[in-house]
Amino acid sequence: MPLLIVAGPTATGKTKIAIELALRLGAEIISADSMQIYRYMDIGTAKPSPEERKLVPHHLIDLISPAEPFTVADYQRLFSATCQQLQENGVLPLLTGGTGLYIRAVTRGYNFPGPPINQELRSSLRQDAQELGKEEMHRRLAAVDPESAGRIHPNDLKRVLRALEVYLTTGAPISSWQKQKRNGKTLPEDTIYIGLARDREELYQRIELRVDLMIAQGLLEEVRGLLEKGFGPELQSMQGLGYKELAPVVKGQTTLEEAVRLLKKRTRNYAKRQMTWFKKEPVEKWFFLSGAENESFPEILAYIEGRIAAMSNK
Repeated sequence: MPLLIVAGPTATGKTKIAIELALRLGAEIISADSMQIYRYMDIGTAKPSPEERKLVPHHLIDLISPAEPFTVADYQRLFSATCQQLQENGVLPLLTGGTGLYIRAVTRGYNFPGPPINQELRSSLRQDAQELGKEEMHRRLAAVDPESAGRIHPNDLKRVLRALEVYLTTGAPISSWQKQKRNGKTLPEDTIYIGLARDREELYQRIELRVDLMIAQGLLEEVRGLLEKGFGPELQSMQGLGYKELAPVVKGQTTLEEAVRLLKKRTRNYAKRQMTWFKKEPVEKWFFLSGAENESFPEILAYIEGRIAAMSNK
């Protein structure tokens, strides 16, 4: 049983295409989205609706609380178990999402040779962060691992503390471990990897419409509810697009109009970075969509059915 991958930037139409493919091919969808793993975060993550999830089973969505840690290694482990179970049951796994690192990690293989979590040290570092602030912890990291400090934003406390933890545990910077993590695997032969893309101007228009729809659906209320539950802006989950822009609105620090403008700009920039990432990946065929997703669907379905038939005849 092959693995089908449908990747591409945000707002290209991956969700609709993936659901239609799953219905036609008898597949189940595995999410490759680093934000859809969180519960209570539905609107801002463009999570499939309850109706869509009734149509087609979705996996690796709503896994954890926004306060819980989650790593790429965690995703690898959960994906492997899910994909294996589906294939053993004769179900085609359809991996789709815009988190390129997740897709690369489970298809081309990443090793994570860093040391295990040192809970005692981690607790001590967290206490220091509460007392001294994020900026001081980032300065500490810069003193021992300037390369990682240059890549990790001072507000990304989770990664700052992990980098400090690795250095204090092993005496070596986390950047030296990370340089060893790629193992160079190529895609498995039974993988069908397609990409979806759109003209830049059309994609940007879709992004703006999506942001407006999210606001209309209640994104601001969703963010307010998360903050009221105690999920503060310092959490990694709350650094996601939509949440980090609207949290200041809830706190009275900026206007909704300014936050929406900033969210649209950052989402456009994010889509551009996604496209740059996927252009470096072993996508076997790109489909350039225009207009409604159903206009391109027959071509996409025909290509995938042809590839599956060719694999079956080997």
